[in-house]
Amino acid sequence: MTCQSSESTETLESDRRADANATAVESDESTIAVAMKDLKNTGWYWGSLTANEAKEILQDASEGTFLVRDSSQRDYLFTISAMTSAGPTNLRIEYKHGKFKLDSVVLVKPKLKQFSSVVHLVEHYVQLSRASDKAAAVAASAAAVASNSQPNGTVQLLLTKPVYTATPALQHLCRIAINRRTRRVQELPLPNRLKDYLTDYTYNV
Repeated sequence: MTCQSSESTETLESDRRADANATAVESDESTIAVAMKDLKNTGWYWGSLTANEAKEILQDASEGTFLVRDSSQRDYLFTISAMTSAGPTNLRIEYKHGKFKLDSVVLVKPKLKQFSSVVHLVEHYVQLSRASDKAAAVAASAAAVASNSQPNGTVQLLLTKPVYTATPALQHLCRIAINRRTRRVQELPLPNRLKDYLTDYTYNV
């Protein structure tokens, strides 16, 4: 019979935890790197834009106009700045366990959808906002915490029109248009080079 000291057992357990933490960190780094790549391809990611600068850009825009920028708060990576019925509003994007979701009031958090990328998150709310039943879209996307939200701590969120940092390339706009029509890119009668370009950005916003 072989006996193992408690000290040895604790060392093994500590090593396992360290390995698990290292794996989690690598996974997070990979997820965030892919998210950044997708964001940079959108044309509406503004990087280190400040809240005041975002407000100036959105000040005269119609409701639903939006952009994504780096968050100025250390606990968050990104923020959606959007024109809402309450004026220019900032909505933080929370990242946890490999998923992105809108920050929200505590009671609503479990009900909000989570996404593997920031662009997928934005795409989801754009699709809701553009739906014919706008009342349902607003109800589904409400309750995000905002800097100038309603008295109950929520703001009704509509995302319909991105603000581009510069005029997007015609190829990119065509790619978005194709993505809105089909997800079966490999079945299209196109050269492989074009298919690769289409599959490099699979979103429709």
